Amino acid sequence: MNDEPVTATALVHAEYHFFQITDPQGPLAGDLDATRNGLVSAVGGVIEVATGIHTGNVRVTVEPHSRRPHPAAGWEEIAEMSCHSASGEVLLTPMDDSTDLPSLASQGPGRYRLRVHARGRDTALDQATDDVVESYLIQSWPAVHEDALLVKATDAYGAQVRAQSANDIIVINHEDSLGTQTGRERDILRRAPQGDYS
Repeated sequence: MNDEPVTATALVHAEYHFFQITDPQGPLAGDLDATRNGLVSAVGGVIEVATGIHTGNVRVTVEPHSRRPHPAAGWEEIAEMSCHSASGEVLLTPMDDSTDLPSLASQGPGRYRLRVHARGRDTALDQATDDVVESYLIQSWPAVHEDALLVKATDAYGAQVRAQSANDIIVINHEDSLGTQTGRERDILRRAPQGDYS
């Protein structure tokens, strides 16, 4: 039987279509192609969870386990990836402040598996919203390293992300001209790999 986890839920601020999971003492994971599963990836050693909204709060529940749990029912997208925590602190890092959510590293420093569940990502695609329209559940447990795994894929946003190449910017039914703030931000992101931040 699976252990009974202690869960905690909070609103987490997302910006530019993601929120982060970090270890304060260093990289959690090696970089993965961001298109691999459309939900969770590692960029610069930080784990990023892709949100459908551009900016706003999402509801996140963390569920640290001592051993592998079953995936939860009723979610639209589910993906897994491995990480290594040097500090024993695997923490959600909102884009604007900290949260009181507990560490996902239930057994201290070592290797863990994260299973991220998502729903509602198609509700307010590419929008900045004050309404909380997306929910996430993140299960964690100690585990040896395994490749990233897409467990369930049913939302349109995940399909869109998976269809992009690693260097493409995702555009979903949104004005992308240089006359809009979003268009200017995307133009900077397009030029950033070449070192052009003007």
